Amino acid sequence: MAARILDGSKIASEIRAEVAAEAKALAASGVRAGLAVVLVGHDPASEIYVRGKVKSSAEVGLYSEQHTLAESATTGELLALVAELNRRDDIDGILVQLPLPSHVDTKKVLLAVDPSKDVDGFHPMNVGYLSTQRPGLVPCTPGGVMEILRRSQIPVSGAEAVIVGRSDIVGKPVAMLLLNQTATVTVCHSKTRQLPEVCRRADILVAAIGRAGLVTGDYVKPGATVIDVGINRVTDAKEFERLFAGNQKRRETFASKGSVLVGDVHPEVAEIAGAITPVPGGVGPLTIAMLMANTVKAAQLRRGIRQSELIRA
Repeated sequence: MAARILDGSKIASEIRAEVAAEAKALAASGVRAGLAVVLVGHDPASEIYVRGKVKSSAEVGLYSEQHTLAESATTGELLALVAELNRRDDIDGILVQLPLPSHVDTKKVLLAVDPSKDVDGFHPMNVGYLSTQRPGLVPCTPGGVMEILRRSQIPVSGAEAVIVGRSDIVGKPVAMLLLNQTATVTVCHSKTRQLPEVCRRADILVAAIGRAGLVTGDYVKPGATVIDVGINRVTDAKEFERLFAGNQKRRETFASKGSVLVGDVHPEVAEIAGAITPVPGGVGPLTIAMLMANTVKAAQLRRGIRQSELIRA
């Protein structure tokens, strides 16, 4: 029996509608939540992401502005821009689009962002708030994972959760969020022994390792919930066959475009899991929706305004 598909696009749409209502309530009290996005250079993928964030801001009633610096911009120039945005009261959220050019000290720039405006949730102060369950800004993708579980009525309390991947951006914060919701959490990585065996214990399995189709059927307990955070572009014909043999629709896409998207979870897992997020259309849409939620949350926290249940999550 095929797994229940957890529709991230539908959930993201629900969240955006709730954020729009929160933004409208803020505006009625004379506050328009504002987001500043900082982009360095003209990387096509980054430009697409930034356009999406600016467009989404307008759709939910947030003020947004984009600051594009030349590829040659120095660490000092970026720090000066961040300092100016920190001072502005009309800017509640600051997002520095990554990756930055190699000559820029990325850690120094991210550390310079005021923690109360850190809508990416990467600042050590917000990481500390998360680990000690204090109000703060949670990284967008992990926050989205939790919203998928919550809105899909997947029980978390008491569940055995396994995360494959220990990045600061996804793996570690997802682990902390699940732990805060009283799951029993195991974090796996490239040095984990008997990885399939460890993963098979999971009631909730989160794949965030960045390797196409790594999690195959023998990693998954029948009926488990599988959250696939990975987005990988497959261009090799042999790799395509490993993942999508017999899938005519995907074959047509591969033949016409020369590539297909796949997550960190092999498609065969959909026949074993109880519920699964698709790629595309699973976790991905939640990232920008949660960025919008974080911007409103930042505006509320900075002004001592009571938060809704969504923004608090």
